[in-house]
Amino acid sequence: MDLLLFLSWACIVFTVGMFSTGLTDLKKMQQSKNTDNIQFLPFLTTCLNNVGWLYYGILKRDQTIALVNIIGALLQILYIVSYIYFTKQKRLVMSETLAAGMVLISGWLYFTVFVSERETQLSQLGLTCSVFTVSMYLSPLTDLVAIVRSGNVQCLSFPLTVATLFTSTSWVLYGLQLNDYYVVVPNTPGVFTSLIRFYLFWRFGSVSQSLPSYKSLQI
Repeated sequence: MDLLLFLSWACIVFTVGMFSTGLTDLKKMQQSKNTDNIQFLPFLTTCLNNVGWLYYGILKRDQTIALVNIIGALLQILYIVSYIYFTKQKRLVMSETLAAGMVLISGWLYFTVFVSERETQLSQLGLTCSVFTVSMYLSPLTDLVAIVRSGNVQCLSFPLTVATLFTSTSWVLYGLQLNDYYVVVPNTPGVFTSLIRFYLFWRFGSVSQSLPSYKSLQI
């Protein structure tokens, strides 16, 4: 099998699997009929990230990026709709969703009306998506600092750490094959933060003590 085709399938399988971890939260919401102990913003920010990378994949005519983010966006929309249905804080959640929608519309208008040249669209959109993805990968670092101080790794998910490492690594290799550093750069922090988590598991506790959690970032 061609290396690029193999990496493409690896990116699809690992990333969709990572996005599907939200199904655990969806099941909890359906069973408990509430959203207690489930965060809304990860669904919303991941959806924004998916839509941005979907547009990038369409502009670049990259079927792998487009397919992964179509699936990711649809899953996030499912989680968002379910959260809105079950939450008691509907006004707050709806206002956050409306704000995210306005950001998407503003971005779409900018890249379709004010930036007409395709190469310029690709470079600016790629940079925007890269910065957003990097910020999502680096945002949990404050939590990792707290874990180092407390020595408690129960808030980390070992399976999700493994999934993040495989997903980030496959995208880095895929981006290198295409010489697309807008794909390589934002996924590199995912590799390093996953390795940091592995060290924390080794340093502070056994794998069996980890609990599942949902944090999806990837393109």
